[in-house]
Amino acid sequence: MDGEELTEQETALYDRQIRVWGADAQRRLSKSHILVYGMKGTVAEFCKNIVLAGVGSVTLVDDRVVAEEALSANFLILPDKNQYQGKTLAEVCCDSLKEFNHMVHVSVEKGDISTFGVEFFEKFDTVVISCCSLAKKKLINQKCRKLSKRVAFYTVDCRGSCGEIFVDLQDYKYSKKKLEETIECQLEYPSFEEAISVPWRALPRRVSKLYFAMRVIELFEDVEDRNPGETSIADLPGILKLRKELCETNSLSESQVPDALLERLLIGTREFPPVCAIIGGILGQEVIKAISGKGDPLKNFFFFDAMDGKGLIEDISEPNTGSQAALINDDM
Repeated sequence: MDGEELTEQETALYDRQIRVWGADAQRRLSKSHILVYGMKGTVAEFCKNIVLAGVGSVTLVDDRVVAEEALSANFLILPDKNQYQGKTLAEVCCDSLKEFNHMVHVSVEKGDISTFGVEFFEKFDTVVISCCSLAKKKLINQKCRKLSKRVAFYTVDCRGSCGEIFVDLQDYKYSKKKLEETIECQLEYPSFEEAISVPWRALPRRVSKLYFAMRVIELFEDVEDRNPGETSIADLPGILKLRKELCETNSLSESQVPDALLERLLIGTREFPPVCAIIGGILGQEVIKAISGKGDPLKNFFFFDAMDGKGLIEDISEPNTGSQAALINDDM
């Protein structure tokens, strides 16, 4: 992403944000390439944010045909049925995103993302996935990690009034300002598989209950061979049984995964537009920070629950990966 300067047109268009995060950060953004899979409401919000911010390109992957229920949370789908009938979610969202910023190249890639070879992901700087099974999340994250260059990896999920973001920046170096100094920092991130493999009993007592609840439902969908979101309140008995098994295995009290929270996640399988806006906004902000190298990045889970209006960052890592940013400035 180094080398080329901003064009005169880019400088004029992005003048306001250049004043906020600087020309170098904007240059990095304008040369970045983002791959996005799973065009739900939260992802639509995220795509809108990064297209307006002025990334170089966005490639969308989602071969599912547009259904009427998608209109409830995805504002990129026009309400006129003639505009989307017979088209895939990626195609419809691509057409709408192009209207937000003509300087960003938005395109569609067809196919099952889990079958794409490792070399396919080398074209991108950031990969964001949603609507993915547990196995698919692990697989795509592994492919990103096999590349010779660092590719930032994110998963995002929104269930009713709750949302979750996972971040893997691998070995990440960045700068931040402290008083009048610029400090160089470094963070080591675990993969998705490594993070969720950390024993529950090894986690701090005050870890978000949403973390445990999302893992229970995610594993239930995996065991039952369900697509993400293909659960309902009718599955509660099976999920409570799985929760009991997981809590016993991990020496964790079942009170850490409340019945009421699981019920809420099962009843609210559709996305809640205000939550989509919040989660999509946070995700957009994190991707911009990671590309620009400016500011403290999120490590490595973010949870939001509209019931209490709180957003929580949780570092779910093995102890040797460290929960704090390491200063790598010799003067410090």
